[in-house]
Amino acid sequence: MSGLLHIGILGAARIAPAALVGPARSVPTVQVTAVAARDRARAEQFAAKHRIGTVHAGYAELLADPRIDAVYNPLPNGLHAEWTLAALAAGKHVLCEKPLTANADEARAVADAAAKTGLVVMEAFHYRYHPLIARALEVIPQLGEARHVETSMCFPLPRFGDIRYDLGLAGGAMMDAGCYAVHALRTLGRAEPVVTAARATLRKPGVDRLMVAEHRFPSGATGRTTASLWSRHVLGLTARYTGSEGSLKIFNYLVPSVFHRFTITRGGRTTHERIPGELTYLHQLRAFAAAVRDGGPNLTPPADSVANMEVIDAVYRAAGLDPRGAATRP
Repeated sequence: MSGLLHIGILGAARIAPAALVGPARSVPTVQVTAVAARDRARAEQFAAKHRIGTVHAGYAELLADPRIDAVYNPLPNGLHAEWTLAALAAGKHVLCEKPLTANADEARAVADAAAKTGLVVMEAFHYRYHPLIARALEVIPQLGEARHVETSMCFPLPRFGDIRYDLGLAGGAMMDAGCYAVHALRTLGRAEPVVTAARATLRKPGVDRLMVAEHRFPSGATGRTTASLWSRHVLGLTARYTGSEGSLKIFNYLVPSVFHRFTITRGGRTTHERIPGELTYLHQLRAFAAAVRDGGPNLTPPADSVANMEVIDAVYRAAGLDPRGAATRP
């Protein structure tokens, strides 16, 4: 395509200004053109605050807008698949917030639709687009055979009425925080793990506020993921890779441009590196625009999302809970 990439936002979500609207001001090939929300007044307020030119009465009306090339989907987890599929059917590329869908079956449906249409679907694991992860993947082969990989994503969310605690909207710690931990585990482990055990602490029936899972990689290496929205694990943003020849520990792999520690231990010597880079969301938006415009690399495509959701579904089953999905909706 030529000219500007016009993006519409499905929903006036709190994450949209940081994840899209702000970064778009620094990407000259991208313009946020329209927004739609179930509450039109809220959409109008959002548009006025962020200088977005068009407000649509609903999601379907936005998808029907011929000026829009792509959509950003920050809707609740349980609505991601429905409206990503609708966007693809309308001929729009999609940047969808994580997790891409509520479960692996939905992810497969999105992957199939993306393949048939040839449109770009990118799951918004923004951390993956920062140079820190590229540097980690350079270092890891120097650390010998994998022995153990451990990742965490924990933050306090005491607003218990938040949609992230809503089972009908595919809520739970494993979904909202754990999808990051699982993705980082798979990325640094460079293979697909099998879930061997999981333990959940529930906020209410079916909804986990803490999930700890044990994994095993095909090589025999072990893994662990910890995800929390409310527990004694107040803040956890770490990733550790232990190999036969050394280890790598990363603090704050999620938003490394704010602050991070990147620590390599090898041969009895420990070194620290600073990995330069801009905001993760800015790296991500540039990558999305490049993927749409000229087929640039998509590091988080639907096939990767399917693999991630397969692990998440397996964690829920291992913890004695059902995977999220349409059957859980009210």
